[in-house]
Amino acid sequence: MTGRPTTGEARIRLREHAARLYIDGASIPAVAQQIGRSYGTARALLLEAGVRLRKPGGSRMGGAQ
Repeated sequence: MTGRPTTGEARIRLREHAARLYIDGASIPAVAQQIGRSYGTARALLLEAGVRLRKPGGSRMGGAQ
């Protein structure tokens, strides 16, 4: 983790990568770990990307519900 905000093109790329991981079935904690950011940042990036979040404990197969 950098401890500094990610902005501009870097944030757009990070947001898109996080969205792909989540849509492919990764949990938010797994997304956070893979992108090297906190749970809260990963969740915020997913929401910015317009991803519809799954309910806790929901299906991870087949993308967002």
